[in-house]
Amino acid sequence: MAKDALMDYDKALELFEPVLGFEVHVELNTKTKMFSDAPNEFGSLANTNVTPVCLGLPGSLPVVNEQAVRYAISLGLALGCSIAPSSRFARKNYFYPDLAKNYQISQFDEPIAFDGSVDVELPNGRLVTVSIERAHMEEDAGKLTHVGGSTGRIQGAEYSLVDYNRAGVPLVEIVTDIIYGAETDAPELAKAYVATIRDIVTSLGISDAKMERGNLRCDANISLRPRTAEGEPPAPLGTRTETKNVNSLRSVERAIRYEIQRQAAILADGGTITQETRHWHEDTGRTSAGRPKSDADDYRYFPEPDLLPVEPSLELIEELRAALPEPPAARRRRLKAEWGFTDLEFQDVVNGGLLVEITETVAAGASPAAARKWWTGEISRVANVQGVEASALVTPENVAALAALVEDGTLTDKLARQVLEGVIAGEGTPQEVVDARGLAVVSDDGALIAAIDDALASQPDVLAKIRDGKVQAAGAVIGAVMKAMKGQADAARVRELVLERAQS
Repeated sequence: MAKDALMDYDKALELFEPVLGFEVHVELNTKTKMFSDAPNEFGSLANTNVTPVCLGLPGSLPVVNEQAVRYAISLGLALGCSIAPSSRFARKNYFYPDLAKNYQISQFDEPIAFDGSVDVELPNGRLVTVSIERAHMEEDAGKLTHVGGSTGRIQGAEYSLVDYNRAGVPLVEIVTDIIYGAETDAPELAKAYVATIRDIVTSLGISDAKMERGNLRCDANISLRPRTAEGEPPAPLGTRTETKNVNSLRSVERAIRYEIQRQAAILADGGTITQETRHWHEDTGRTSAGRPKSDADDYRYFPEPDLLPVEPSLELIEELRAALPEPPAARRRRLKAEWGFTDLEFQDVVNGGLLVEITETVAAGASPAAARKWWTGEISRVANVQGVEASALVTPENVAALAALVEDGTLTDKLARQVLEGVIAGEGTPQEVVDARGLAVVSDDGALIAAIDDALASQPDVLAKIRDGKVQAAGAVIGAVMKAMKGQADAARVRELVLERAQS
């Protein structure tokens, strides 16, 4: 695959205005699927969470999941949307090899929620209001695993395996209006918007929102239009591309930046942009062409004949409105105050997309300071090296358990980093890694004194210096003891014992 020419980002923004739009797909965590009683569970053996409806077998009929409708209404209300008194499902006719009916049940011209907005705070403190065109219910497709080849994609694969477990999982798709004015902040706005949606759905409790599992995915639309002179009308909108199913906050930001640079290079060279879907490649940090982008007419939508319109009562809508959690911006202000973070500390959390992880770690028993330290420090460092989301490496419960082992003196920070390495490698919980690797701090004073005496015996002049008041000379003994104990001693306790031995 030939490399795309890219224009310098700042130069691209001098010549063109980026115009954005996002479609975020949120998988709902109902017990069963959208139109059948098949289990809605992640990680099951392939093709076990299926029914005749999931497989599109003749004579099978869909039945709407009531809980999914309630969740969709709650999400619409949290997005500031109006809830339609009547909405209808439609058939989207499109060949899905992993959706056996060969059409998707979705909503087209009668969505359940419409005309909303969310406030998105950028890392630089800028607040952007993103208008929501609609939020509609639909079913997810299954999953294809392409076997053979080097990329895991269909190109070059020898064959593909179909898993229908995800087929029919309830989805809400959130579609923004066209977003103008992002300017140089466009990549950051993309990341912050998806993070805001993730915060909303997790606070509602309607989705696990784990992007690495595909619970939350973003289709990122972008086009460029040439700058015009001051006083002149804006240029027409450019041709957009849609980068599909981007499944990490970091990737959303990188994909938008890449497409701005790629499209700008083409347009500046006199070329044209193809309206198409694009695939994001995390390993190379590039997009590649998918298929020509279809318009709505190409899907031949028509009302789903097997389902009645959804007509929620006003009482239900008000019941769900009353149960809404606090908005993300208000929640962030409250958490910052409760945790006692400085502006800079809290901004690091928000910029890292780690608010959910730290909240859950604190809920699991860790102090806010310890939770922030581990997530924004060592875990984020490893995540950056591996090119993955921090949340994909370790659970909040394990981070809280790790912090507790440091707090009670079982581990030093240095040992805790080794334990974290083992947890990330899949060796078990922090305690299991400690036990298996024998990493606990040596708390037996007898063993420490023996090591101290050995160190003093090999450095007799140090003892004299300490007794003469040169306490800093104890550092050489402490270092020797820590080396002898393979780092599994509490340096502060070793220092206390060294000084005690020197005075005895």
